[in-house]
Order: sequence, then C-alpha cells, then structure tokens
Amino acid sequence: MAFSDIKGQDDIKAHLQGAIKNKKFSHAYIISGEKDSGKKMLAEAFAQAILCEEEGIDGCGKCQSCHQVINRNHPDIHYVEHEKPKTIGIDDIRTQLNNDIVIKPYSSNYKIYIVDEAELMSEQAQNALLKTIEEPPEYGIIFLLTTSATSFLPTILSRCVLLDLKPINQEIIKKDLMTYHGMPDYQAQVCAAFSQGNFGKAIKLAESEDFKELKNSMVSFVKQAASMGAFEINQIATDITSSETVDIADYMDLMTIWFKDVLLYKSTGDKNLVIYQDEIMIIKRLSAEISYEGLENIFQAIDTCRKRLKANVNNNLSVELMLMAVKENIL
Repeated sequence: MAFSDIKGQDDIKAHLQGAIKNKKFSHAYIISGEKDSGKKMLAEAFAQAILCEEEGIDGCGKCQSCHQVINRNHPDIHYVEHEKPKTIGIDDIRTQLNNDIVIKPYSSNYKIYIVDEAELMSEQAQNALLKTIEEPPEYGIIFLLTTSATSFLPTILSRCVLLDLKPINQEIIKKDLMTYHGMPDYQAQVCAAFSQGNFGKAIKLAESEDFKELKNSMVSFVKQAASMGAFEINQIATDITSSETVDIADYMDLMTIWFKDVLLYKSTGDKNLVIYQDEIMIIKRLSAEISYEGLENIFQAIDTCRKRLKANVNNNLSVELMLMAVKENIL
C-alpha cells in the first residue's frame, strides 16, 4: 500500500512523507480514527516507503522490499497481536515488541511495529511500552492505531506524534465507488453519505448485501407508513429488533438521511442536494406533504429512540414508538 493509493488524508500523508524526505521522524506515532478509516493503510504506506530500495518518499511497488510489505511478510515489519479478544496485555507487549525491538533489523535500516486496536492495551501494557518509547533504539518505529487516543496514558500521549484522521470528502468517495467498484451513481451517493467520510466503511457498504436489504427495507417503510396500521408497524419493529443482520443504529441513520433529503428539498427545491436520487419522486411528494414541524418531530423521534436504546429501554418498544411517530407525522 503506497501513499499514492490512499484517498484523502493529504495533511497526514504530507507530514509522513516530509519526515521520510528529511529523515526526521518520530520513533512513536499514534494514528487515531474510527474503524475502517485507513489507519493501517497509512502505517503500511509509511513502512513501504521507508523500507523501499528506491529510497524515495513513496514505495515504488516493484522492488523486493515493496513486494514483501504488500504481501505482509517483510521481516522488519511486525504486527503486534493479542490472544484475548478485548485486551492487549503486558505479556503481548513484552514478548512481541519490547524483547524483539532490541534485535537489529534483518534486512533494512529500520524495524517497524504496528499495534492495531491499541486502545485495548491495559495500563500495565502501556507502562511496559512506555519504557521502550522513552529510550527506543535508533532503528525502531512504533505505530499505535486506535479509535480512541484518549484511552492512552498521558505519558504515552506526550511521547508520541498524534495523527488524527479526518473525514474524506463524500464526492471523492462517491467517484471512487463508481469508478473502481462499478456502482451506479445513486447507490454510490447513499454509501458515501452513510459512511460519513470513512472510505473503508463506504467500500464495505458497497459490497454488503445486508446493507442493500436494510436500505430497501427502510425505504419501503417510509413509502407505506401513512397507510400502515398499528399491527403492521409492530411487526416491522419486531423484524428490525429480532434480526441478526440488521443494525438498529444503521436503520436509524438511513432514515435520518432520508428525511434530511425531504427537508433539503422542501427548503431549497434543489434535487441535486438529494442523496436518495433514485427515489426523487417520493422525496418531492413527501416534501410537499410533511410540514417543517412534522419533520422536526420525526428527527426528535429518531433521536429519542437512540437515547432509549443506549439506556437499555426495551428495543422493540423503542423502535415501534419511533416508527409510529414517523407514521403520524407523514399523515
């Protein structure tokens, strides 16, 4: 994975490439961003560039070292793993990092350690790592990849360079999905909007049959909600909350995007602002039928449902009340 293959994150790429060019880089980096946002890709792009036989600011992709990085079998890149699913323990750090980093690189000038899900490190593991970060060997570089930089001890944070990933422009994501994943523009637009600037998430959504079914289910409901009775709405709520493939939060996010489309079209009349382009006719109709107060009530109902679910209120009841509020405000 070369820097040139990564979409977006230009500031972070420029920082890392500038460090490589000037040979002035930190021995410890924290890359922070949500799941699937490209943290590991950036760490691997740095590793490929700094180990590349061409010695440029990006990996050439052709030399033996680059091929080893791409295939994840380079002897001087180490991925710290953990047996326990929710904890990186002190033994994991000592065995795979602290005890190994004292051994000089096998075939290059640097040894690079990538710790994914680094927020799972116990306090003891962080303290063990701290000793290495404070006095690293000249050739050692450590990447801590995390969804939450606040989970680290202040002593760890103070000794690392923090790189915080930013959301990628939705148009860039949409174009990539259309060009490289063969998606029609209206589907790419929904995936790009739903991903909220997360490229990896957008690609997963584009390839997910479950997501397509979830979207179709939500659209089917809002189209028919006005004519539904209490029993039908109860059944839909039951289907949503009992399904093993449906994420309730995703369902609510899709519904939020839908009614934002209705609100945008109602206030501007500009169809180009609509995400659900393939449903533009129903968006137009609903924008004429639902009042601003009704839309506000719907958004409030979705937000209330989120809060109830977080508070562990009965899932089925919470979703049913939300769906009923949607029905009442579409009428």
